[in-house]
Amino acid sequence: MALPTWISRPSPRTVRILAIAVLVTQALISVTGVTVRVTGSGLGCPTWPQCFPGSMVPVPHAEVAALHQAIEFGNRLLTGVVGFIALACLLAAWRSRPHRKRLVGLALIMPLGVVAQAVIGGMTVLVDLAWWSVSVHFMASATLIWLAAILVKATTEGDRAPLGIVTRPMRRLLVALVVVTAAVLLAGTLVTAAGPHAGDPDTPRLGFAVASLVQLHGVLVMAYVLLLAVFGVWLRSARPTKALIRAYITACVMVLVQGAIGSIQYYLGVPEVLVVLHVAAATCVIITTAVLWGESRNRGPLPHPEVPEPQESVATA
Repeated sequence: MALPTWISRPSPRTVRILAIAVLVTQALISVTGVTVRVTGSGLGCPTWPQCFPGSMVPVPHAEVAALHQAIEFGNRLLTGVVGFIALACLLAAWRSRPHRKRLVGLALIMPLGVVAQAVIGGMTVLVDLAWWSVSVHFMASATLIWLAAILVKATTEGDRAPLGIVTRPMRRLLVALVVVTAAVLLAGTLVTAAGPHAGDPDTPRLGFAVASLVQLHGVLVMAYVLLLAVFGVWLRSARPTKALIRAYITACVMVLVQGAIGSIQYYLGVPEVLVVLHVAAATCVIITTAVLWGESRNRGPLPHPEVPEPQESVATA
C-alpha cells in the first residue's frame, strides 16, 4: 500500500508546519513546567519514570493532593506529545527532497533533546527538586527552544555557507547579545532558586539574598537592552532586509514586555500568575533573539524539490 504523498515526499510547507509545531510545543512545555513549580506540584509524582512506586499513573495517596498529581502527570504526558511531534518533523525532514543535511541535523536534535529533557526531569524528581537541577532543567529547555527557532528558519532558507547581511562588528554584537541572553536566563533561574516557588514546600532554597540576585538579573537585562539599542543604531546605516527589521522590532518589544512583567511581579511579591507570564515572555525573548540571529545572515534560496526527468518516448518502427 502506497504511503500518502505528504508522508512519502513531504513538501517544504509540510516540513515548515511541523517545525513550527516543534517550536510551539517546546515553548509550551517550558510554560507548563513553571506551572508545576508555582503550584507546588513538583513532587506530585514523587518517582521517575513511574508516577508512584508500582504505578505509571497517579493513584490516590494521602500525602499527595490529587491536583498536584494531575498537574505533574499532565506535564509528563505533554513530554510525550512533544516527542511525537519532534519525531514527525525529523521523518519529514529526512524524507523531503532534495536531501538537506543541515535541516535533518537540526530536526534530529529535537527528539534527542526531548529524551535528554526527560532524563533531566527524572533526575530533578529523584533529587527532590534541588535548585541546581531545576536550573539545569530550564536551561536545557531554553537551548531546545533556541534550536527549534533555528530549525524553523532553516525550513525557509538554503544550505549555502551563511553570508552576513550586516557588518562584521554587528555580527560580533549579536554574538555578545546571545551570550548575555544566556546569562540573563541563568541569573533568572538563580532568582527562582532563592525565591518562594520551589515546586514543593519542603525543598531547600538557594542561600543567597533574593534582592541581590534580582539586581544581578536586572543588570544583565539592561546589558541586553543596551546591546540591542546599539545594534539598532548601527542597523540604520546598514542595508537590512525587511525580515531583519521586523525581527529587530519584535525583539525590542518582547524584551520591554518581559522587563515590565518581571518588575511588576517582583514588586507584587511574585504572584504565581505573573511568574508563569514571566517565563512565557522569556521563551518569546529566546525565540525573537534566535530569529534576529537567523535573519542577520543569508543562506540562499530554498532548494527546489527534485522533479524526476520525463522519460524519452521510444520511437516505434
